Amino acid sequence: MATEPKAVINTADLKLDHWKQGAFYEGADTSFGALLGLAGLGISYNEVPPGKSSCPFHNHHVEDELFYVISGAGEYRFGDERHAIKAGDVLGAPAGGPETAHQIINSGTATLVYLGISTMAKTEIVEYPDSGKFLAKTNRDGAKPGRFRHIGRPESDLDYWDGEPGA
Repeated sequence: MATEPKAVINTADLKLDHWKQGAFYEGADTSFGALLGLAGLGISYNEVPPGKSSCPFHNHHVEDELFYVISGAGEYRFGDERHAIKAGDVLGAPAGGPETAHQIINSGTATLVYLGISTMAKTEIVEYPDSGKFLAKTNRDGAKPGRFRHIGRPESDLDYWDGEPGA
């Protein structure tokens, strides 16, 4: 049974999912755009402890992202630059190549809290410059299976005709 979209949500009422990956990645977050009835806009609430990041350095080919720092301080990697960030800062991450790759790191002493807002493309390619990976994904509403997702590296590239009958 679908939940009726709300006109107003208070972030204090959101149920956060806490997770940890290795020594550097950790956070408590949730996505809530759907709770507001927003089909084309993704919104996340994120809490990142000191010394951690919630995601690898990455760039989107299709989706634009914007981040709003609610509290705490940190560092914003953007392309080849690093920027000090604090409460009240708005960070842009437009779609593009490695020059728009971005990552938020909590280099402060308190929990870094921010909102992430993004366009929600049906198909997206994400590159990870630090590790040389890419992610290809698509979401197809109502289709079975409803999505395709693959993470790989360019060196595992196959020939277009590989495995095709009669090729």
